[in-house]
Amino acid sequence: MASSSSSPISIFFLLFTFLPLALSQSTIQIPTARKTWSKDDGIYCDSWRLSVETNNAGYWVNAPARCESYVEDYMTTERYLSDSEIVAADSISFAKSVNVTGDGKDAWVFDIDETLLSNLPYYDVHGFGYQPFDEKSFDEWVDLAEAPALPASFNLYKELKRLGFTIILLTGRNEHQRNSTGKNLLFAGYTDWERLFLRGVTDQGKTATVYKSEKRMELVNEGYRIHGNSGDQWSDLLGFAVAKRSFKLPNPLYYIA
Repeated sequence: MASSSSSPISIFFLLFTFLPLALSQSTIQIPTARKTWSKDDGIYCDSWRLSVETNNAGYWVNAPARCESYVEDYMTTERYLSDSEIVAADSISFAKSVNVTGDGKDAWVFDIDETLLSNLPYYDVHGFGYQPFDEKSFDEWVDLAEAPALPASFNLYKELKRLGFTIILLTGRNEHQRNSTGKNLLFAGYTDWERLFLRGVTDQGKTATVYKSEKRMELVNEGYRIHGNSGDQWSDLLGFAVAKRSFKLPNPLYYIA
């Protein structure tokens, strides 16, 4: 189990090595949309995305063939950023209603991929959810530690810190990616999280819903009060030991159970 983000020495080293870069790397450089689609496809795909985001679609593997161009356009225009900003605004509105006690136990849980960090540069090269997922190439991308911050989530993160929340990071990434993940977070401008949970040996084979629920239960058993939870997958938010309020970010690229 991952019990802390890293040692004070390593945090100091990473912070002063990579934070200067973070100041110029904390926002997404949106790729340029390359494709168009018909009006009928646009109406259908808008409805499909609504079904996905409300979890009515349940488990799905790829976007419908007629929505390939639609997904790319959605992810590479202001629509995606605007939807993310609305989620962040709702999150901040709730956060301001919480009585933060100051004892360090008022927690907010964040997923990482497509929540704090955006992998749009990777998907711009490897297809926007309509190419088969290639674990090897994605792991190589993670090792580069160059994923930018999702701007809306970056602003939410800073506001939560200002309000006094303790930040917990809970990702489906594996333990061997701890260093590259911590480096990337600092590079993107994120600092001062309390813990960074990654999948350890005993977590392998568990669904994301079970794995993340178990980690949240560990926090609850330690006395943390999980007020908010932000994630791009329903498996980030459902299960047990759930937050008082959960906030789903848009993601029509992929589904993780």
